Amino acid sequence: MKLSIVTTLYKSSKYVDEFYERISKEAQKITNDYELIFVDDGSPDDSLEKAITLYQKNEKVRIIELSRNFGHHKAIMTGLSHAQGDFVFLIDVDLEERPELLSEFWHELQNDEGLDLVYGVQEKRKGRLFERVSGYFYYKLINHLSDIKIPRNFLTVRLMRKNFVENLILFKEREAVFSVISIMTGFKSKEYVVKKLAHSASNYTLKLKLLLLLETITSSTAWPLWMIFNLGLIITSISSIYILFLIYSKLVNNSIIDGWTSVMILISFFGGLIIFLLGVIGIYLSKVFIEVKQRPYSIVRKIYQSNADE
Repeated sequence: MKLSIVTTLYKSSKYVDEFYERISKEAQKITNDYELIFVDDGSPDDSLEKAITLYQKNEKVRIIELSRNFGHHKAIMTGLSHAQGDFVFLIDVDLEERPELLSEFWHELQNDEGLDLVYGVQEKRKGRLFERVSGYFYYKLINHLSDIKIPRNFLTVRLMRKNFVENLILFKEREAVFSVISIMTGFKSKEYVVKKLAHSASNYTLKLKLLLLLETITSSTAWPLWMIFNLGLIITSISSIYILFLIYSKLVNNSIIDGWTSVMILISFFGGLIIFLLGVIGIYLSKVFIEVKQRPYSIVRKIYQSNADE
C-alpha cells in the first residue's frame, strides 16, 4: 500500500460525501494504490451509515467503528495504528482543511527525501477576538511551561512517512494529546502554512478547550509539581524569618503584634493554597492511576474492509 488517508467521524454527516469525492480525486493524482480510512468516533448522527454506503461502492474505503465516543485524539491514534501505507495523510473530515492539501503536501515531501513529516499551521487563527486571543495565550503558556515546543496554530492535517507513524503509535498513553506526542516523536519535519476555512461551529467548547489545556500541560511537563516545591520553599523561608522577627520583638522589645483579622486572613489564604496545591498533585496522581490500569485508549467494535485487506 503506497498511501493511506485517515480521518475521523463525529457529527460529520453533511461533510462525508463531498470529502470523499474531493480526497479520492486528489489521491488518484498520486497513485491508485491507496486506502481511505474513516474512524467512527461514536458519532450520534448518520455519519457511519454514509461511510458504509461509500465502503459498499468502493473497496478502497475502510471503516473502523469504535464502540463509543473516545475523543478526537484517541480516534486519530486508532486510525493511524490501522494505516498500511508507506505514506499516511491525516486530515479532519469537516473540510476546514482542504482535501487538495494532499497534493501540496505530497509535493513538499517528495522534494526533500530527508523529510519525514509535513504538517499544517494556520495562516491566521480563525474565530472571534476571544478565540484568537485565548489561542495565542494557550500556545504561550504551553511552550513556556513545557520542554515540548508546540508550533503556534498547529493543525491536524499532515502527511507522514511510514517510519514516523510506526514510532508515533508506540506511545500508549491512555490520555493521549496528539499534538504533544507528535512533537515528542521527533524526526525531520516541515510546517506548511494553511488557510483554515470555517464551515461550522467547533465541537470544542470552552470547557473542552480548558480540559485540553490542562491535559496538555500535565501530559508534557512536571513543572507544576516543581512550582509547588518552590512555592512551599519560599513560604517556609518567609514564615521562618517572620517567626524569628516575632521572637526578637518579644525578647528585645517585650511586644507582640496583635491582630485577629490578619491571623484569619492568613489562615484562609494558606488553607486555600494548600487545597489548591493538593489538587494539582491530585491531577498528576489521577493520571498515574489511569495509566497503571492499562485500559485500552479505544475499543474497536467493527472493521469494514474488503476481503483483499483481511
